[in-house]
Amino acid sequence: MKKFYLAVVAIFVSAIAFSQGTITGTVVDGELGGPLPGASVVVKGTSTGTSTDFDGNFTLNVSQSSGTLVISYIGFVTQNLSFSSVGSVGTISLQPDAEELEGVIVTGVMDIAKDRQTPVAISTIRAAEIQEKLGSQEFPEILKSTPSIYVTKQGGGFGDARINIRGFDTNNSAVMINGMPVNDMENGQVYWSNWAGLSDVTSAMQVQRGLGSSKLAISSVGGTINVVTKAADKKEGGAVSTTIGNNNYLKTLASYNTGLMENGLSASLLLSRTAGDGYADGTSFEGLNYFFALGYNPNNDHSFQFTVTGAPQQHNQRSFAPTINDYIRFGNGTDPDIRYNSDWGYRNGKEFTFGGNFYHKPVASINWDWNISDRSSLSTVVYASFGRGGSIGSIGRINGNQSFSSTFKTEDGLIRVDDIIAWNQGANIPDFGAPRETYTFGGELANQGLFVNGNNNSFGFEDDFSYTRGPENGISQRSSVNSHNWFGTIINFNNEINDNWSWDLGVDLRTYKGYHYRRLVDLLGADYYVDNDNINDTFNFIQETYAPTIKNTLNVFKNIDDEEKIDYYNLGFVRWTGAFGQLEYNKDNISAFVQGSISNQGFKREDPFNYLDSDSEQETEWVNKLGGNIKGGLNLNLDEKNNVFANAGYYVKQPLFDAVFLNFVNDINPELTNEKILGLELGYGFRSSFFNANVNLYRTSWKDRFVSDSYTRLDGGGNVVFQGSVNYNGVQQVHTGVEVDFVAKPSTFISFNGMLSVGNWEYSGNPSGTVFDNGNNPVGEANLILDGVKVGDAAQFTSLLGVDIEPVERLSFDVSWFHADNLYADFTPEDFVDEDNDGSADSDFLLKLPAYDLIDAGVSYKMLLGAEKTKSLNLRLNINNVFDELYISEAETNSSPNDDPADNWNGINRFNRVFFGFGRTWNVSLRYNF
Repeated sequence: MKKFYLAVVAIFVSAIAFSQGTITGTVVDGELGGPLPGASVVVKGTSTGTSTDFDGNFTLNVSQSSGTLVISYIGFVTQNLSFSSVGSVGTISLQPDAEELEGVIVTGVMDIAKDRQTPVAISTIRAAEIQEKLGSQEFPEILKSTPSIYVTKQGGGFGDARINIRGFDTNNSAVMINGMPVNDMENGQVYWSNWAGLSDVTSAMQVQRGLGSSKLAISSVGGTINVVTKAADKKEGGAVSTTIGNNNYLKTLASYNTGLMENGLSASLLLSRTAGDGYADGTSFEGLNYFFALGYNPNNDHSFQFTVTGAPQQHNQRSFAPTINDYIRFGNGTDPDIRYNSDWGYRNGKEFTFGGNFYHKPVASINWDWNISDRSSLSTVVYASFGRGGSIGSIGRINGNQSFSSTFKTEDGLIRVDDIIAWNQGANIPDFGAPRETYTFGGELANQGLFVNGNNNSFGFEDDFSYTRGPENGISQRSSVNSHNWFGTIINFNNEINDNWSWDLGVDLRTYKGYHYRRLVDLLGADYYVDNDNINDTFNFIQETYAPTIKNTLNVFKNIDDEEKIDYYNLGFVRWTGAFGQLEYNKDNISAFVQGSISNQGFKREDPFNYLDSDSEQETEWVNKLGGNIKGGLNLNLDEKNNVFANAGYYVKQPLFDAVFLNFVNDINPELTNEKILGLELGYGFRSSFFNANVNLYRTSWKDRFVSDSYTRLDGGGNVVFQGSVNYNGVQQVHTGVEVDFVAKPSTFISFNGMLSVGNWEYSGNPSGTVFDNGNNPVGEANLILDGVKVGDAAQFTSLLGVDIEPVERLSFDVSWFHADNLYADFTPEDFVDEDNDGSADSDFLLKLPAYDLIDAGVSYKMLLGAEKTKSLNLRLNINNVFDELYISEAETNSSPNDDPADNWNGINRFNRVFFGFGRTWNVSLRYNF
C-alpha cells in the first residue's frame, strides 16, 4: 500500500511539474511585418496574461499544459491560438481589422516608417478604412483624421481636392507611390484627378509629417505621403462592388487575383468606372481606372513585379471661385447657393462648360528585388509616366468682354452659350453691344469676309508685341495642354554590417519633358480661328478642333507635333541626378539613422512661338542647380509602452521651374537661389493593448523662397507711371506646432480615436526684391511687410473625435466630429507690398474665416457566405456633414469688411471670392468578396 501511495504522489507531482511552464513567442504586424509592442497575450478563460516587449516578444508562465492564447492589439483582428505544450509558439501575425486584407509591396526603394523604431511622426491608414469610409469623397479626404492635415474639395470638381501638411501644399510636400515620386517635376504639384483610381488599389497610405524617412532628395518640407499599392501575389480571390450616392453618383468595380502559382507567377487585375453629375452645378464627370500587376518569383533570391495603373478622366469644373455676393445673388437673395458655378451654361439644352479638365497619366514600373546574400540586397525600380491632357476654358472676346463677363450671364448666373454662338455667326444680340463684323485683317484673301475668332489680349511676340484682336474677335472654347514624358529609375543597395548596423547607398535618376500649349476645342459657330502668336507662322487660320474627352487621352504615345497649336507653345526640360546614403543602428531599445543625399537639377526651356527658328535664343542652355539634404533621428524605447524620439534635418532645395525662367519666356533669373529648410521635431509615444497615443512638437523654417509678381506704380491722381515686374528672393516662413493623436479600445465592441493639432504658421522678416521694366532691366527695389503675418490657405487648428461601435458581430456604427479654426484667406505675399516705402504695408488686414464643425457617420454590415464562410457580402452607408453645416473651406481673396453692413455676410466682405464646403452628402456601397 505504501508503494501505491508513493506512486500516486509521484504521478501527481509529475502532472504538476508538466502542467507548469513557460510559453514564448513574437507578435508582428501581418501586413507591414514590424513587431507589435504592447500586444495583449492572455490565456483564454483565465486572468493569466502579459504584454509584448518593444520587439514584439512575450514570455508567459502558464499552469496548464494546454489551452488557448488570445492575442489582441488595437486596430488588428484578435487571434486565438491553441497550445498543447509549453515552449515557443513562434511568430504570430495579426492582421489589420479589415474586411479584406490587401497585399503590400514593400521593396528596398520604399521607405515605410516602423512604429517605435523610425524616429518620425507617422499616421498609417489601411485599405479597409479607405474602402469603407472614403465612399464618394476624394482620395486625399481620408487623411483629414490625421493631425496637421487640411483637405478641401476646392471647386468641387471630380479629383479637384487639395491637401496641406503642416501648412505646406503638395508643391512642397512629397507624394510617393511604391517609392516613386509623382510630384510634377516642373511645378511640384499633384493633381488628384490624375490619381482618382488610387483608392481602389491602395493597400496602405502612410503620412510621414515633417522630414520623413525617405532617402531621396525630395521636397518633403511639410511631409511625405507614401501610397502602397496591391501586390500581384495577393491571395487568390476577387471582388465586385457598386456604390451609389447623391447627384447620380455611380461607381462600379471588379477585381481578381490569381495568387502565387506553382510556377512562381502571380497576377492582379482591377477595373472600375465612376460617373455622376457632381455636387456643384455644372460639374458632371466620368473617370475610369485600371490596375494590372504581374509578379514572378523564380527562386528565393529574386523577385520581379511589373505594375501599370492609370485613371483616364474628364470632368467639368468650378475653376473660378465666385464672390459671396454672387452665391447670394444667384441663390434666394438672402442665403448663398453653395452649389453655384459661374463657369457653365446650356448649349442646346445640354451642359456646356468653360471650366474643365481631361487627363490620363498612366505609370508603369518594373521592380526587381535581389537578395545577394544573407546580409546584402539590391532593389531596383524602373518607371515611366506619360501624361496627356489639360484644362478647358475660353479664349477671345466679344466687344472687349470675356466669357465670364456679366454681359453674358442669364438671370440665374449661367453663361449664355447659345447667344455667344449666335453672335459668333453674325446674329445681332443687342445686349452684347455692337454686332459682329467680318474679318478684314491680314492673311489670305480667301479668309476676308469670314467670321474669324482670335486671342484674348494684346500680347504677342517677345520682339514686337504684334497681336490680332478687334471687334471681330469672337469667343472660342480652348484647352490648355500640359503633357509630359517622364522616365526614371531608383536603385538601392542595402548591407547589414552586423545585427545592429546597416547601410544603404543608391541613385535616383529622372528625365522629364513637358509640353505646354493651347489648342481649339470648339469654334462656337465661327468659321476660323486666326493665330498670330507664333512668330514663325503668322496669320495661321485654323479649323481643326480637339475634343477634351477620355477617348482622346487613351493613346499616350500619339505624336503631338502635328497638332495645331494656338496662343503659346513651349517645352520644359528637367534632368535630375541624385545620390543618397543612409547609416542605421538598431539594438535593444535604441534605433537611430543618419541620411544624406545630393541632387543636381538641370532646367532648359524651348519656345518655338516667341522666338524665330533662326534665333539661337529659342532654346536655352541647361541651367544647373545643386541641392541636397542631411537629416538624422534617434528613437529610444523607454520600456514596452513608452518611447521618445527626435529628428533634425537641413534641406537645400532647388527652386521650381517658373523661378528659373521669368516672364513666361526664356529669360533666366539672374538671382536664382536655392531654398533652405531647417526642420526639428520631438515625439513621444505610448503603446498598450487598449490605448495608443502620440505627441509631436515641430518647427520648420523655410527661407529664400522665390516670388514673382507684376509691379505697377501710380501717381497721386491714380495714373499709371510705371509697369514692370518684381522678383522677391528672401521670403521666409516659420511653422511651429504640436500634434496629438490617440486610439483607445476599452472593450471589444467599442473604440475611440482622436487627434488635435495646433499650429502657428507665420511669415518671418520683410524681404526686398528687384524691380524690372518690360525689357527685363533692373530699375529699383520693392519691399514687402510680412513679418508676423499668418500663413493662409490651411486651418492652423484642427481636431477630431471619433467612435466605432460593434454591438453585434459584423455590424458596426461609426461617427466622427471634425473641427477647424484659425483658417486664413489664401493670399500671395506680394499683397503686403510697401507701396509708399514708409516701412509699412498699405493694409495689415488678413481675412480669418469662421470656424466650422463637421459630423460624419456610417454603418457597416458584413455577411459571411459559402460553406467555409470565406466569402462575404459587405454593405456600407456613409453620410458626410450630417447636419448640413454651411461653411467656407477656403478664400482666394483678402478684402476687409465694408463699413456698410449690407456689403458684408457674416462679417465678411461679400466681394471676397470663396469656395464653400459641401453640404450633406451620402453614398451606399455593396461589395462581394470571393
